Amino acid sequence: MSKLQLEVVTPDTKVVSEAVDYVSCPGIEGEFGVLPQHVSMLSGLKIGALRYDNDGKHQYVFVSGGFADVNNGVMSVLAESAEIAQDIDTARAQAAKARAEQRLSERGEKVDVVRAEAALQRAVVRIQLAQLR
Repeated sequence: MSKLQLEVVTPDTKVVSEAVDYVSCPGIEGEFGVLPQHVSMLSGLKIGALRYDNDGKHQYVFVSGGFADVNNGVMSVLAESAEIAQDIDTARAQAAKARAEQRLSERGEKVDVVRAEAALQRAVVRIQLAQLR
C-alpha cells in the first residue's frame, strides 16, 4: 500500500516528517481527510487537531492556523504554530485557558476580544489533545 508523506512545519521548526496512511486536518471550511494519491489541493487551516494514522496507530498534532498543501504524494502543513500531543505542557495550557477566560470576563475597553477568544480556543484544543496521550 502506498503512503502519503506528511510534513508539518512552523516558522521555527519541523514538527513531523513521516510517511503516513491518512491525515485529518482542521480546514477553515471544515475538517478534511487526505489519503495517499489524493488530488492536489490547498486549504487554509484553523485552530484544531491534525490527526495522522500510520499502521493503525493515531497520532495527534495541535495546529494553529496556516495552510495545508497536497501535491504529488506529499502533504505539507505550514502552520503558525504546531505541537505534537505528547509534547503539550498541560499545566501551561490550563494557565493560558484561565488567563483567556479572565480577559474575556473583564470585557473592558483594553481587552482584545478576538485575540482572547483565539487564545482560549488554542488552550482548550491543547488540553483536549493532551488528554488523548
